[in-house]
Order: sequence, then C-alpha cells, then structure tokens
Amino acid sequence: MLQKAEETAPLLAVNNIEVIYNHVILVLKGVSLSVPRGGIVAILGANGAGKTTTLKAISNLLRAERGEVTKGTIIFDGAEIQDQSPSDLVQRGCIQVMEGRHCFGHLTIEENLMTGAFTRKDGRGAIAADLEMVYDYFPRLRERRKSQAGYTSGGEQQMCAIGRALMSRPTTILLDEPSMGLAPQLVEEIFEIVSNLNTKEGVTFLLAEQNTNIALRYATYGYILESGRVVMDGEAKDLRENEDVREFYLGIGGEGRKSFRDVKHYKRRKRWLA
Repeated sequence: MLQKAEETAPLLAVNNIEVIYNHVILVLKGVSLSVPRGGIVAILGANGAGKTTTLKAISNLLRAERGEVTKGTIIFDGAEIQDQSPSDLVQRGCIQVMEGRHCFGHLTIEENLMTGAFTRKDGRGAIAADLEMVYDYFPRLRERRKSQAGYTSGGEQQMCAIGRALMSRPTTILLDEPSMGLAPQLVEEIFEIVSNLNTKEGVTFLLAEQNTNIALRYATYGYILESGRVVMDGEAKDLRENEDVREFYLGIGGEGRKSFRDVKHYKRRKRWLA
C-alpha cells in the first residue's frame, strides 16, 4: 500500500509558497502546483507574472538575488527541499535550465556539456555514453562540438544548455523560457526534443513559458500565473479550449482573432479577476 501511494504521489509539489525579495517585495502570493512523475507541466503567464521566481524557488537559486521562500513547502521526491542547496538538488535529480541559456562562452560545446557531469560519480564510461545520447538528441551539437559556445547561434546555445542539464542524469528539468529569442522553426524543434526526452528517457519537465500556444501543445497540464498568483489551472487540452485563455493568451476568440481594441480592457473583463 505504501509503495502504491509513492507511485501516485507527485514527483514535485509546491504548497502555498510565498516569496519575498529584499525582505520587502512580495512576488509570489500563495502559489501551489503539482508535477506528476513523467509529466510535462507548463507555468504560463506574461512577463513579470512570477514564472521564473517559481522555478528559482524550487531550485533554491533565490538567495543569489536576495530572495527567500517565507511561507509554504516544496516537496521533491518525498522530501522537503526549500532549505537544500542547488548542488544538493542537482544530485537529487532536479536541475534548472536558466532563462537566456547562460552557456560558458569561452568553452567549447563539448566542454560545456561535460560541466553538467561534474557531480557524477558513476565513471567515465557512463558519462561518455550519456554524451553520445545528448549528441543523438541534438545532432547539431555533434557538428559544433569543438566550437566555442559564445560563437554559436541562440538555438544551438539553448540545445547546449538542455544537453548540459541532461549530463547530470536528472529526473526533473526546470526549463525557463526555452522559446525566448528563437525563430519559430527552432522553437518547434526544441519542444519536439523535450517531448522525446520525456517519452523515451522518462525525464519530467516543469517549464515556464510565455509562448502559451506551443507550451499547451506539448504540456499535459498547465498553470496560469498573474501577479504572483495562480489564476487558472487544468489539463492542457482544456486550457486550449477555454474561452478566456483563447482570447487573452492565444489571441483568438469565438469569432477569430481579436484586435487590441477588443482586448485592451481584458483585466476588467476576465472572469477569474471578477
């Protein structure tokens, strides 16, 4: 019975957390979300809604920006993690891919990838096998393996950042704004790879994304944040069909695409803010 409960429990559970920066600025206001093992869950919302802060609260990167979780709990794989260090979380299997990619520009692509295996203790053979696995998922990185990361394209750097995370052998990747600054074709390619990593390698993803349209095509469940609060959540297919989501996040309503004139007073008319 205990084993069955562990199998059905979420891999990651964020329970009513509040986040404050500089001891003054309240950014997250009672955010709760759940990520099932093997799922792809999306945190959606406009810039400044609190998506990145939510991910950093989970990965415990807030302290570098004078932020802290002041209320609530974060459970990963059965244990509270809000007081653990980022390196401890990586060893537990939870790693974040930061917004803006943040590759080491002076290192080659392959050297960047190998930094992801720094905490591993399972030997060179296993690391080499995982490097080949990363190259299989990202053939473009194999072609650019000896190139300095700073001289590669934005799409290649995003692939490198995800590949570097994979080299740590994670169970969960927190992926922040993977579509930012990329051409639509590259965004589609990266989300396809994320989907394949989820189905073939069993990697769980929690992704923060402004591109609601593509996120809801690949995610299984979604949470919409506004001003540090979850204002709506549900199965991805249900959110895609929701009238408010279609109008205010996908730009289409019952009669087709809305003009700015039609939606500029959306805050007053949103049902969840009424």
